[in-house]
Amino acid sequence: MSRMPVVFFGHGSPMIALETNDTTKTWRAMGAAIGKPRAILCVSAHWLTQGVAVTAMTAPRTIHDFGASFPKALFDMQYPAPGSPELAARVRDLLAPQPVALDQQGWGLDHGTWSVLSKVYPDADVPVVQLSMDATKPPEWHFELAKRLAPLRAEGVLIVGTGNIVHNLPAMNWGERHCAPYDWSQRFNDHIKQAIVDDAPERAVNFAALGQDAARSVPTPDHYWPLLYVLGARLPGDVASFAPDHIEHGSLSMTSVTLSAA
Repeated sequence: MSRMPVVFFGHGSPMIALETNDTTKTWRAMGAAIGKPRAILCVSAHWLTQGVAVTAMTAPRTIHDFGASFPKALFDMQYPAPGSPELAARVRDLLAPQPVALDQQGWGLDHGTWSVLSKVYPDADVPVVQLSMDATKPPEWHFELAKRLAPLRAEGVLIVGTGNIVHNLPAMNWGERHCAPYDWSQRFNDHIKQAIVDDAPERAVNFAALGQDAARSVPTPDHYWPLLYVLGARLPGDVASFAPDHIEHGSLSMTSVTLSAA
């Protein structure tokens, strides 16, 4: 079996689950190009824990983890993909000696996962497992941990990270989705993309070295860390491609990254 790619999705607002636009059409095309994996392991910006956990239930619930201001149609959405206790156990074993809790009922599929996968694999017929991120650890730790997941790629598992390279909600121009990006937002997004093209993950891991551009683009690390899991699972010979690749509202990067064998 040829190895699966690894993909980072710039997931944006949960409202995208209700939309059909250039971004969602590109996501759907990405799913068609990848084909149907045996299972999906997703690292979402929205599951932060102390320690590491992985969903291990057979039928993960659809979590509507956003404010009441969103429309009822979004709360009504379900993504009834099956889980995979077998994949959860495999992830636990790969990450050893790091302890990994097998979560049977506490979590499920949060909107960072299902808002994307509802477009990429709309039939919800691929088993999905989520891996949490330990909020107490530094960027280097997340990147190094992810390296242990790379063998899954040869086992038909699609490793996915969902978040945003640039995610500054207070700075967003809410009135104009397609406004020009802030200069600091564009510089940071471009720097991280170039680090990926150059296969220089240390530059992405040490993003704080970019000073104010980094501080503005990544005011909190939760949406950035999933990218480090995708970079950690990169293998020699992987080539990067970027689509979609744009910034919305001035400070919300929708850039997605696919790393696949040439």
